[in-house]
Amino acid sequence: MLYRIAADGLVLFHLLFILFVLFGGLLALKWRHLIGWHLPAAAWGVIVEVFQLTCPLTHWENLMRHAAGQTGYGDGFIEHYVWPIIYPAGLTPTIQLGLGSVGLAINVAVYVRLIRLWKLRRAG
Repeated sequence: MLYRIAADGLVLFHLLFILFVLFGGLLALKWRHLIGWHLPAAAWGVIVEVFQLTCPLTHWENLMRHAAGQTGYGDGFIEHYVWPIIYPAGLTPTIQLGLGSVGLAINVAVYVRLIRLWKLRRAG
């Protein structure tokens, strides 16, 4: 039971991490101290997608599922609603490359804006 709860919690954390990778730069516009957390997270997210690596969070979650005696994903809330968001059906290397590119583009745009704001403040 505890391993299943831990695995479900890890899936939720995984989803939050992905959202942070994609949109954490927007938070950094308001809270600059997040830049030190967001830049490495964004770099990792892009690297995982572009090079089609297996995220350690996925590996750890599978280990916990096996420790809980599960062979696969059941039909609970996490597996039914959250898992398909993280790993949609039909995910191909080309789609992963596209997703990585979108993540990179979002973050480059946000950080270009952030740098411009810094320059305006210094000049003003």
